[in-house]
Amino acid sequence: MSLLRVYVGAYTQDLGWVKGKAKGVALYKLDPATGKMTKLSEVASNNPSFLSIHPSGKFLFATNESNKLDPSSDNAISAFAIAEDGALSLLNQQASLGGNPVFVSVEPTGKFAVTANYTGGNFVMYPIGEDGKLAEASDNSMHSGSGPDKDHPQGPHAHSISIAPGGKYALGCDLGLDKVFIYQLDLTNGRLLPHDIVIAGGSGPRHLAFHPNEKYVYVINEMGGTITAFAWDGAAGRLSEMQTISTVPANYTGPKPRCADVHVHPNGKFIYGSNRGDDSIVVYGVDQATGQLILLGHESTQGKTPRNFALTPVGALLLVANQDSSNVVVFRVDSDTGKLTHMATNDIPTPACLKFACM
Repeated sequence: MSLLRVYVGAYTQDLGWVKGKAKGVALYKLDPATGKMTKLSEVASNNPSFLSIHPSGKFLFATNESNKLDPSSDNAISAFAIAEDGALSLLNQQASLGGNPVFVSVEPTGKFAVTANYTGGNFVMYPIGEDGKLAEASDNSMHSGSGPDKDHPQGPHAHSISIAPGGKYALGCDLGLDKVFIYQLDLTNGRLLPHDIVIAGGSGPRHLAFHPNEKYVYVINEMGGTITAFAWDGAAGRLSEMQTISTVPANYTGPKPRCADVHVHPNGKFIYGSNRGDDSIVVYGVDQATGQLILLGHESTQGKTPRNFALTPVGALLLVANQDSSNVVVFRVDSDTGKLTHMATNDIPTPACLKFACM
């Protein structure tokens, strides 16, 4: 396996819940034989807490979370050009139209980006020009309502919006409302057309991942400390709940898990999720006949507050961004058992998101 390149989005300011120490988005080369990461370049950007790469591989988009919890211009989405050596240069920014933008993704044609604003409680759609620049928002889907109890985030808190295989639908998780919103994408007018809503009572859905066979969706629930497996009807754009399973052992008595991220191994045999309570990665096997999950075990992230994590394109390595211990930890993945083996710990300030560059 040749050297890999990975972008790291990281916190740069003290936002209350994190004391950012980074400068912006950094590009690293990863040696897959040792797990060592070496910084190649870096571009300044305010709190780029989530990243997405354009299907062409020529542009990168980042959310810029503000330390102001309102829809001010400090909350933004940035577009960057990617040079041949992977270095980034800022193209432009657009206002996020909501407080705390925390997620961005690009639909397969590369014509539109969609984002989620945590405090704003809304999903926003932006046209992307041929030059990679973001135009003003073409749609803004606002949510309303409240969480179910005093321990739940009150009001809407949109945390992710992921594009379904084929690019016809987008699925948005709102952990404040306990709902997964399904939108049909109007790529002619740049609109998010409401299509369906799935209720996930008391769980706080945060992120989701599609199985490679496109038949299943796995939603990780921040408040509930669980993952919910759904059957996905891609033609109709419908989710059907199959199973909800804990992300911690049955006898667990530690801090609340506060789940963060979820990914499916490229071979479709394993699901991984991050727990920020006991700082672990949970590993499940996937029943190939039903899509349901079987708990295989847990692995310490060798750090504190694992937020985002990422699998290499072929699934040989898993990288974890430990936000509060300022390191990215690399594990080798056994493709037969799903087991993780620690390889290296890389000191990287307050990492929040990892994305592999298109090679």
